[in-house]
Amino acid sequence: MSFFTFGRNSVPDYTNRRSLPARLRARRIAPMLQMMRKVHQQHGTVQILDVGGTFTYWNIIEPSALDTVNAHITIVNPVRLELPHNAERFSFLTGDGCNMKIFNDLHFDIVHSNSVIEHVGHWRRMVEFSAEVRRLAPCHFIQTPAFSFPLEPHCMTPFFHWLPLPWRISLVMSLHLGNWPKANSIYEAMCLIEGAQLLTKRMLACLFPDSVLITERFAGLPKSYIAIREPPNESCSTK
Repeated sequence: MSFFTFGRNSVPDYTNRRSLPARLRARRIAPMLQMMRKVHQQHGTVQILDVGGTFTYWNIIEPSALDTVNAHITIVNPVRLELPHNAERFSFLTGDGCNMKIFNDLHFDIVHSNSVIEHVGHWRRMVEFSAEVRRLAPCHFIQTPAFSFPLEPHCMTPFFHWLPLPWRISLVMSLHLGNWPKANSIYEAMCLIEGAQLLTKRMLACLFPDSVLITERFAGLPKSYIAIREPPNESCSTK
């Protein structure tokens, strides 16, 4: 392990609900579960769109909890995923989270996204992503890592995202940083760097102006932000 990086090749273990990453995400998703229960009380079912997610991620929730609210989860991901045979409550589509015109407005009850918006690209792509999220459901739960947290969560390198761009390029071309391989060219380095652009709380508020923003903290520091839109005193679904 280099001086700069921690947790090389670290992949969160969500198959083990007792693991630290799974327990942290289970705590984070509590408002989402509350939202799901409200929809179920009104309509007897919950239609969820998970943008950029995976089937494994949902292991943080007990299957019985999904059964209780009669949830169906549609996963849209640009990378083709194979769902296991026991995934009756899930369906999958290959697609771009910034352009999901295959779905009509308010097709879902809730749009969920965990650590995805920072990967979609430049600012205009983020705007397109937020517009699709807000179009497709009356409620959403959108989480993204905080720019103000000192550890960059993708390359697992302290202060990396605060450094000037030339310094970051040099580091990525010189070292294997966390989950990032050592880049063989400036092109590869820039693809890695631009593929993970952390947001500030003000940026997320700009993208989701009608949402309540929650700050998730670790050791007292902002670790991630969550944009939640839920109509007060009523179900999230308008169908």
